[in-house]
Amino acid sequence: MILSIESSCDDSSIAITEIESKRLVFSKRISQAEIHSEYGGVVPELASRLHLEALTSILEEIKEFIPNLKAISVTTEPGLLVTLVEGVTMAKALSIALKLPIIGVNHLKGHIYSLFIEKELEEFPMLILLVSGGHTQLIEMSDWNSFKVIASTLDDSLGESYDKVAKMLKLPYPGGPVIEKLAQNGDENRFAFPVPLSQSPKMAFSYSGLKNAVRLEIQKLDEVTEQDKSDISASFQKSATQHIIQKLKKYLKTGKTGVKKFGIVGGVSANLYIRGELEKLLSNFNIPLIAPELKYCSDNGEMIGRFAIERFIRGERDELEKIDIKSRSLL
Repeated sequence: MILSIESSCDDSSIAITEIESKRLVFSKRISQAEIHSEYGGVVPELASRLHLEALTSILEEIKEFIPNLKAISVTTEPGLLVTLVEGVTMAKALSIALKLPIIGVNHLKGHIYSLFIEKELEEFPMLILLVSGGHTQLIEMSDWNSFKVIASTLDDSLGESYDKVAKMLKLPYPGGPVIEKLAQNGDENRFAFPVPLSQSPKMAFSYSGLKNAVRLEIQKLDEVTEQDKSDISASFQKSATQHIIQKLKKYLKTGKTGVKKFGIVGGVSANLYIRGELEKLLSNFNIPLIAPELKYCSDNGEMIGRFAIERFIRGERDELEKIDIKSRSLL
């Protein structure tokens, strides 16, 4: 079995996965969202202290599995440095105490591997849309550890823009689920928000302009009613999603991809409206959409362990003294 630790932002998670069967035998995640909502976003120093408490409490629950462990895996990049260090410190301590190898995992690769939790790998090549609070990327995956970024955001990520719009509307953090829920009762055609980069040939994403357009419309309203909030949410979500659909359609029309499957991952992949719009587009190209179970869309130790298994079975290990943390990194 492999023990995996995730602490890149505000979710503390530990999982234990059987190497051969890929079966989860233990997993637990403790979210800090409710605590941080008071501040309208994640407070790094507070998150770090909460990780220390949460990870230690979860570790107390897994003593029975320790004799069967073959390796310790942990998120090392990217993320908040003060929270990453909590997970990495614990992983190093366990590696030394139990005399087990350590495997560092890139958080973005972990998200991609949320598609394969308790499953074997899919047929390659695949296209992956990674949408989260920190990233918006279209990725070509040609092998188990071969990734090519086709398009990235030029400024804000999709998840960040959801949170910022929620803050403008004085809605709680995290904003994504709140905006999605309000949008269900809103008129998505009331506000004609622009679709970013609609006239640009660039394969890239951008959300700063759309976010500013929402801000200006809110300022025009004398009083923001509950219906206004729903209509703004629906109109924003429509434009934000159409931006992705337009760029993806442009790429698929080149006919050069030969992809077998299309995966959506990251925290925003839990948004069912976005999943639905992607399915409509992909059906025109006969490409199936795959997505993680909703519980695996947010940060979790299970996805870290799943990628670590692929490294482990191929004989990849990391030297303890070379395990380091990074706030930013590439695939």
